[in-house]
Amino acid sequence: MPTSSKAQTPKLQAQARRQRLLAMLAEGTFYSGEQLAKKLKISRGGVWKLMNSLKALGVDIESVARQGYRLPRAVDLLDKEAIVSSWPAATRALMERTDVLLTVDSTNRFLGDATPPQPGRFQLCTAEVQNAGRGRRGRSWIAPFGSGICMSLGWQFAEAPPTFSALSLAVGVAVVKAFNRLDVQGVGLKWPNDLQWQGRKLGGILIEMRGETAGPAQVIIGIGINMHMPAATRMQLAEREAALIADVHEIMHEKTPTRNALIGAIVAELLEMLQTFAVHGFTPFKEEWHGLDTLANAPVKVINGSQTTQGTARGVEADGTLLVEVEGELRKFVSGEVSLRAAKS
Repeated sequence: MPTSSKAQTPKLQAQARRQRLLAMLAEGTFYSGEQLAKKLKISRGGVWKLMNSLKALGVDIESVARQGYRLPRAVDLLDKEAIVSSWPAATRALMERTDVLLTVDSTNRFLGDATPPQPGRFQLCTAEVQNAGRGRRGRSWIAPFGSGICMSLGWQFAEAPPTFSALSLAVGVAVVKAFNRLDVQGVGLKWPNDLQWQGRKLGGILIEMRGETAGPAQVIIGIGINMHMPAATRMQLAEREAALIADVHEIMHEKTPTRNALIGAIVAELLEMLQTFAVHGFTPFKEEWHGLDTLANAPVKVINGSQTTQGTARGVEADGTLLVEVEGELRKFVSGEVSLRAAKS
């Protein structure tokens, strides 16, 4: 092949310098251009180019005369070693690959383009910047640099488990367990795949399934969590989602766990859940899900295509379908947009 390691060296060096620059700025303190150039062993012009490359990725860098450059606040950068070392040995033994990226179009797509993991093993991808992430029903998932968690876990069942369609509900239970493990309390679940805190959206789950009726079944579990969202982004998300937004920093303040710690806890809980789900399906998680259901016995409106149904939420079936009581009759919904409605006075 004509490409050589020498030809790749400048690109790899630039990537390494960009990562080092980001790590310095992530401290939240000012560095002058001269200090950065000296530490990175490049010219002031080289620093300027690296700065522009980070800004092009959506990294907000403050520049103040006679003080230098910094990020608006300190950021705990994603760290593969920190994530992997937080797992128990049993979880590490199941890891096939872990990718911690600076930028990616979509963590779900990244794993979807990779060779599926062997049955019973997992792949993980998380990124600082995701520029084409998706939420439910084709919506985009917005997560400015350092403000949230964008992660995907790839897994392959040896064969499709029972109540496969309810997997997203079991994922929600596992994520709440991870929050509880880090003392983040009060997180609930809104059917079919929203994480909520005090009625506001804290995060979301998007699952992509691939497989036949019989045989191996591949799943890619995408999870987005708001950690420390800028005010402008919170407004933008609220307008797009027609819902108010919450983030982990709002819940925990100075006790907010690092993103690495939360990702590590989520992966460990997901792995435990997936192994149980492979054998028993949703049944072992159904009662826990009902305990976390933020719509339980509440007046709701379900929009499914052009049809709107009003009734009272009555939990879910074993296959994950939503039950809504309408004039004394239970109706089942496989999909749809659900929202609380004002009770009649």
